[in-house]
Amino acid sequence: MYVNRHYHIWSTVRWSKKPLTNALLYSAAIIVLYEITGIPFSLPWQPISVIGIAVAFYLGFKNNSSYDRAWEARKIWGAIVNDSRSLAIGILSLPAAQVPFEWKKQFIFRQIAWVMALKHTMRKGKSWEHNSKFENLIFTPYFREEGMKGMDVELEKYLNSEEIKTLKAYTNIPIQILKAHSLDLKDLEENGHITEYKQVWLQQLIARLVDNQGASERIKNFPFPRQYASTGLFINYIFCALIPFGLLDIFSQSELLHYWLTVPFSTIIIWIFFLVDRIGDYSENPFEAAYNDVPISSISRVVEIDLLEMLGEKEVPDPYPVENGFLM
Repeated sequence: MYVNRHYHIWSTVRWSKKPLTNALLYSAAIIVLYEITGIPFSLPWQPISVIGIAVAFYLGFKNNSSYDRAWEARKIWGAIVNDSRSLAIGILSLPAAQVPFEWKKQFIFRQIAWVMALKHTMRKGKSWEHNSKFENLIFTPYFREEGMKGMDVELEKYLNSEEIKTLKAYTNIPIQILKAHSLDLKDLEENGHITEYKQVWLQQLIARLVDNQGASERIKNFPFPRQYASTGLFINYIFCALIPFGLLDIFSQSELLHYWLTVPFSTIIIWIFFLVDRIGDYSENPFEAAYNDVPISSISRVVEIDLLEMLGEKEVPDPYPVENGFLM
């Protein structure tokens, strides 16, 4: 997620340099062909503009839907922060005479491990995502190093090797951690260390964490429908392919300037439409470990810091760094 006030214009150009370059070369090729052959390539602008209006509406729908997915993902992880804090406070409030501090510490450490495991699970690539390698994220070296180390390094801080080995036998590590939470609370209640009311309340918090995980998995595992994404791309190509021919018709009134005007204006219009499409394309998958993701690493660090401070731990990590304007 970019957190500075504005993207620099050259950052935007660099990010979208491929459609910009292709638009320039395509427009120039049409003009050169027109000048060499003398064939009247121009098309009336009115029907092309109608297609452009339809494309603009479609891209608007696609981008709104992509933003909804990203915003929902952010709300889900906001709920994860709140429910993790509530669970930790509830555990620490258990009577010291019945529940020793070491038990509480182990439980809260496991909750931190759950957040870390869910973070790494959400960052696993899917076939419909862009799947940029961590090694390529040159603007966020701290995040790049974290991603290359993988999940185990972070779990080892809060779980013993035997627990990690047991968890790795399962396909869904986070849900197994929540299961361990629930079983521990059940044992406390059966042994008379906590009241049934307190156990039910804590189990409800765990159930909310299960819901949060399921909602996050739903966004991760269900792509923005490919028919919408693909159709938007196809009609964008059709419209942009027609733009130089329509501008030839408009600028042909000036025999001296028509090709000087057609190329830059065609390039700008094509670039704008593909830039808008690209923004939506990179917003529809908010957990794909890209620069514009929901910053779940930063959110996970917030949970880690808060829970460790609740425990009174002295070794508390720093907040996640902003690197070149990006918070991951």
